[in-house]
Amino acid sequence: EVIKAWDIGVATMKRGEISRFISKPKYAYGLKGLGDKVGSADIRYLGKDISDERDQSIVRRILRKGEGFEKPNEDATVQINLKGTHQGQIFDERTVIFIAGGGCLQNVPLGVECAVFRMTKGERWKLYLKSKATQGVEKFHIPSDLPVEYEEDKFLSDEQKLKQSEILKQRGDEFVKGGHYELAIKKYKTVYNYLLSASLRSSSDIEQSRQLKFASQSNLALCYLKLGDYGQCKRACDNALMFDSQNEKCLFRRGQCQLAWGNFHQAIQDFETILKLNPSNAVAKQQIQACEVKKKELYNSTRKTAVKEDTMDKVRNISHRIVS
Repeated sequence: EVIKAWDIGVATMKRGEISRFISKPKYAYGLKGLGDKVGSADIRYLGKDISDERDQSIVRRILRKGEGFEKPNEDATVQINLKGTHQGQIFDERTVIFIAGGGCLQNVPLGVECAVFRMTKGERWKLYLKSKATQGVEKFHIPSDLPVEYEEDKFLSDEQKLKQSEILKQRGDEFVKGGHYELAIKKYKTVYNYLLSASLRSSSDIEQSRQLKFASQSNLALCYLKLGDYGQCKRACDNALMFDSQNEKCLFRRGQCQLAWGNFHQAIQDFETILKLNPSNAVAKQQIQACEVKKKELYNSTRKTAVKEDTMDKVRNISHRIVS
């Protein structure tokens, strides 16, 4: 329950605004008032709670809006101007360049790093951190309720994205060799998302980007196939084939997905396409034979079931006539 002046005044405020209201008695406590209990007051809007648990451990206030909608992915290289204050005193002021997801190596507070994934280029924030979100400032001997202000952030240029994508693909390849398919998937997805948003000019960069996008999807298909996720594998194959419609590996993997689902006609189509491209591909021939065998087994099984059901129907009809 508040006085009417507050209802009217607060409705006119903007986010981040600090206001002081002076009210006539009729909108406050009347002519008698409440003695010395009534005075002026400041209303402060701290910001929006962006913590995952919604426990107010990370509260954000936008001081300057950024450009566009692009936000950093994991493994993106980001640069921010960071200023940390506690009880009005600056304890940490620096420019930090780090890999998103690895900010702890640069003593970036946990709450700051969580917020980075939500920021757009050129955006300026003020963060109010407390509790576990202050993890990373131990060396400054700072307790909870730590205000941290963002002043600037920068993202990779399109050319840098291309270079970073090459590095991430190599990391993904290493994970595949070690059998760490889930980790590899993360890297290949990042490569593809990087390059989808990149606007490259030179013909060599455009071609390199095309090859990396194809490789990332082709390798994604391999990882999903190894994990038995045929739906994701087929989608990755379809994406890769948009860049190279005659790639034998992607056609073969997609055929394997269709075979696993029992879609023998579609599987045979993919394997036959491979043979048109490479008549000496013995494995594709074996897969076609496997499809034919599976089709025959399915037909015989279905036919036996149908015959059995027909026989049971005849027996039931005879039994019914005898009873009648």
